[in-house]
Amino acid sequence: MASLGQLQTWILYALAVLAFGLEVFALVDAVRTRQDAFVAAGKQTKNIWMIIVGLATVFGFLALPPFGLPPYHILPLAGVVAAAVYLTDVRPAVRQIRGGGGRNAGPYGPW
Repeated sequence: MASLGQLQTWILYALAVLAFGLEVFALVDAVRTRQDAFVAAGKQTKNIWMIIVGLATVFGFLALPPFGLPPYHILPLAGVVAAAVYLTDVRPAVRQIRGGGGRNAGPYGPW
């Protein structure tokens, strides 16, 4: 039977993998977005966001199990926060500029 410490370790590893996936998704989205869309949306330039999200991805990679930065280390946490800010604030604004808003008929959805 696994001890409580082993269970906590596996949970932290799973969270590290999920956080790394989030950071990679944010980086790929930033790479695929046009440069002028960032400025048109009133956000920082594409290069700045690529540096921010790129560093976030590196920090997330270093937190994966073989390297194992401790989960309480500030760099993996800062990486997740940076990717979350990009995905919740920058990405929606840029998607409206580039015309990827989806099928929404209004500000509150298709209804």
